[in-house]
Amino acid sequence: MKHVVKCENITKIFEQGLIKVNALTDVNISVEAGEFICLSGPSGSGKSTLLNMIGGLDTPTSGEVYIDGDEIDTLNRSQLADMRLHKIGFVFQAYNLIPVLSAQENVEMVMQMQGIDKHTRHQRSSAILKEVGLEGLEDRKPPELSGGQQQRVAVARAIVSQPSLILADEPTANLDSNSASNLIDLMLHINKQHNTTFIISTHDPMIMQRARKLVKLHDGQITDIISQNNHV
Repeated sequence: MKHVVKCENITKIFEQGLIKVNALTDVNISVEAGEFICLSGPSGSGKSTLLNMIGGLDTPTSGEVYIDGDEIDTLNRSQLADMRLHKIGFVFQAYNLIPVLSAQENVEMVMQMQGIDKHTRHQRSSAILKEVGLEGLEDRKPPELSGGQQQRVAVARAIVSQPSLILADEPTANLDSNSASNLIDLMLHINKQHNTTFIISTHDPMIMQRARKLVKLHDGQITDIISQNNHV
């Protein structure tokens, strides 16, 4: 199987004045195409830091991160931005939608940055909004949508450019249990239909139970990796 992500001996040290905090220590993980992985652990365990390393949003103090075989730590700022634009979709806890743009315009943003023509952008954004259950709501702005609907827009935006990897940081944290369950169903559907790789950082036991692989972190180290063989 092809490795979409490979982390080798990742260590991240944050300096707070004279104090050094080891957020990650010698972390090794490989992620194959089409996996649905949950990073779990208590606050401060390093799961969000690891997600940021994988997404190129932060750099490790030592160690290497590879995306599709390319070592991202050697890329310059422009190359790194291009890699994120074309290979990674991000879903954040706070949705990060632009409030003055419609759902469709929010979804089209990434494709516009990629230089995709207007007609293709409209076709693909309409199709993906239908797939995530938002057909008929394309013209609504984020304040006119529920939290669950906004997070679906965020997922649609993340997958519309057909990246090989989706990184989601606490995607259900601001949702009620029903909306959270529906969002997990949606992400599993996308994973299965498109063979899109998901790495999700979460406290949510629903995601932990349904992930196909559970990576447990504690004090910046991986303590266990459990294959759960879930297919629902």
